[in-house]
Amino acid sequence: MENLTFIIGVIGNIISILMFLSPVETFKRIVKNRSTEDFDSLPYICTLLNSSLWTYYGIIKPGSYLVSTVNGFGVIVETIYIALFLRFAHQKLRNKTAILVGVLNVGILATTLLLAQFLLHGQMRINVIGFLSTGLNIIMYSSPLGVMKMVVTTKSVEYMPFLLSVFLFLNGGVWTLYAVLVSDWFLGVPNGMGLFLGAVQLVVYAIYRNPNSSKQIVEDLEHGDQTERLLPQSSSPTQE
Repeated sequence: MENLTFIIGVIGNIISILMFLSPVETFKRIVKNRSTEDFDSLPYICTLLNSSLWTYYGIIKPGSYLVSTVNGFGVIVETIYIALFLRFAHQKLRNKTAILVGVLNVGILATTLLLAQFLLHGQMRINVIGFLSTGLNIIMYSSPLGVMKMVVTTKSVEYMPFLLSVFLFLNGGVWTLYAVLVSDWFLGVPNGMGLFLGAVQLVVYAIYRNPNSSKQIVEDLEHGDQTERLLPQSSSPTQE
């Protein structure tokens, strides 16, 4: 059982790393165009806070080094993403992102870690950080809901990264299995929700991934109607 748990944990780490790296193409586009366009910074801000707390959780809980290592990697990657977002966002979005980073990733994170480190001890510290990490993990998995709303409204998946949705789904599934094997519901509950929300995102993507084909059909039908109206009507035979 221990060997199976370790293998699932390693697979979870690999998928988590791929999930953290999945927005790379998005940020290549941002750097190339020197604009964040309509991309949202909230998922990256939430993921940074979430990864920071899970790193701490993995450090203070015995035997959870697989959790701390992969989330430590996530902290580095998400920090780079947010730095690029601040560099290329327009002024209003840059200000909004900076405020959120200051409040969530500096103020709240630092306060939480200091209180946990100096006021809490033993299992109580693990439980409190576990509860907070669970809540933030649910928020992280829910953060693309705003993007899904945009997809449904615009009927376009342009600003919904497909690979991120795929790896959120896979990541939720593997870590849910790992949580069951090690009996850690702090990991199980949010990743179970991540599995469900990832599946919803993939369904939404599948529905709206090719809107141009249906749009073209409508345009062809409309063009056909207009052509039909423009054709000269055959004159009725004259009566002698």
